[in-house]
Amino acid sequence: MNRMIDTTTIDPITLEVVRNKVDGIANEMQSTLLRSSFSTVVKEGLDASASLFTLHGETLAQAIAIPIHLATLIPIIETIVRTFPLNEMKPDDLYIMNDPYLGGTHLPDIAIVMPVFFDNKPIAISAAMTHHQDVGGMSPGSVPPNATEIYQEGIRIPPLKLREGKEFNDTLIQMLKLNVRVPQVFMGDIGAQISACTVGARRVVELTDRYGRIQTLQIFNELLDRSEQLTRKALEAIPDGTYSYVDYLDNDGVNLEESVRIEVAVTISGSEFHCDFEGTDPQTRGPFNAVKSGSQAAAYYAVRAVTDSSIPTNGGCFRSVSLHLPEGTLVNPVEPAPVNSRTATLKRIAGSIVGALKGALPGHIPADSAGELLVLSLGGKSLDGKPYVVGEFNAGGSGGGPRKDGVDVIETDGSNCMNMPVEALELEAPVRVHRMSLRTDSGGVGEFRGGLGCVREIEFLADDIALTHRGERHRHAARGSQGGGAGAKAFSKIVRRDGSEEVVNSKLFTVVHAGERLIVETAGGGGYGKPNKRNRQAIRDDVSNRKVSQQCANAEYGLDDVN
Repeated sequence: MNRMIDTTTIDPITLEVVRNKVDGIANEMQSTLLRSSFSTVVKEGLDASASLFTLHGETLAQAIAIPIHLATLIPIIETIVRTFPLNEMKPDDLYIMNDPYLGGTHLPDIAIVMPVFFDNKPIAISAAMTHHQDVGGMSPGSVPPNATEIYQEGIRIPPLKLREGKEFNDTLIQMLKLNVRVPQVFMGDIGAQISACTVGARRVVELTDRYGRIQTLQIFNELLDRSEQLTRKALEAIPDGTYSYVDYLDNDGVNLEESVRIEVAVTISGSEFHCDFEGTDPQTRGPFNAVKSGSQAAAYYAVRAVTDSSIPTNGGCFRSVSLHLPEGTLVNPVEPAPVNSRTATLKRIAGSIVGALKGALPGHIPADSAGELLVLSLGGKSLDGKPYVVGEFNAGGSGGGPRKDGVDVIETDGSNCMNMPVEALELEAPVRVHRMSLRTDSGGVGEFRGGLGCVREIEFLADDIALTHRGERHRHAARGSQGGGAGAKAFSKIVRRDGSEEVVNSKLFTVVHAGERLIVETAGGGGYGKPNKRNRQAIRDDVSNRKVSQQCANAEYGLDDVN
């Protein structure tokens, strides 16, 4: 039963109760999404996100998930509402899209969107995005590092109605299933997204039933306004000025010997936060281009990284952010440029924006993180003849900070995935993992050491396995700060059956066979502060834990007595 509540004022207790409630709804959606999915990339790698939106398309609440997913859902909602106006939507309708040039990010990231109705009137929007294990294209896993146009990357889905009321669009479903390599897994993950949206809608209706539609909408607006006020206050504390930074991608997957430049100038003016990407390289031939929605998402992440973490994250946090993204560049490509590997670019964009603010906040911004998500995709037929596609993630280390060491083997700079457990990988693909360990000496030296990368050695147990290797930081190390050293560069190689070794130049699509091995070493984060200021006992602990070798302790930290 609806309770009659005075709508002229919103007391702070009610506001805080509702804020925590909508955050809880988003996280319940996320839990449903992860627990219901079929693919290992979601249920183990956590590569999926859920969020609630206002009727104006602003983020109301988001799960603890992947920032570049959550912010990319904003332009997706805008596109769907523009294509299917709210006054034409009905309860139980579902919408689907993934097209990067209409607001999406890359083709494997498919969004499912559900309008939420109360008393037959819209009240909010529920959405979930999942990285699907395969959406077709020229290579299993749909992330070919050598693609030169988007048509090679998989099936493009414009904003379409997946379900009208209780009736699914069977024609669309059959077409989607026909274009992917593992349709059962694909549809299982779509079902998990629908379940997550349904849970979100149900909980929002329950909330609205308690406070009434008008009061609930007022609370939603107030939550966004307050986050905007708090974010602007935090930005005002940063000294006004323009701060620049430059970083590089190793290559674009096609021209393997040519680095790709990312340049950003961040201007703080009062409470306004502007990012200008003039000087960034033109769009690449290979698939490392980031469409506008992705570049925007990276900037939103960076703003949250440099402002108070206690500020509730919603659309109000992003109202002060603006971007200049020159058309035809890496950060705003022209169709049909390929975009499947844009994660590496978005990480470097986010890291560069944060890095630029070292000039404004020298005692608060950490050293550069590895910003590396090494993606390995395996596809073929298992030992019993069934087709499979498996995605595997390997992270590097985060940068050391003003008060503590970087974190070992962790996702940073806008992503938030997990590596696949050895047991899960061996269940899903014909491989045997011989080693998974921290990479000694990979963290940059400093008063606060950079986080370590990892070492992973995989033996292949079947012939004709399609392998995609999408790495970064093989040529350009994560820089240290305030006198700290750079992190170790990444390194990968394939040991063939004849004993020959093939060094991987960051990106590769190849075929491997039984008895061959892939050995990967991910990059480390930069160190912070001068190494000679590092706590002596911390160095001894690092040597004991094999994070730092005795040789490095002696040569870099000036200790001959660390045993």
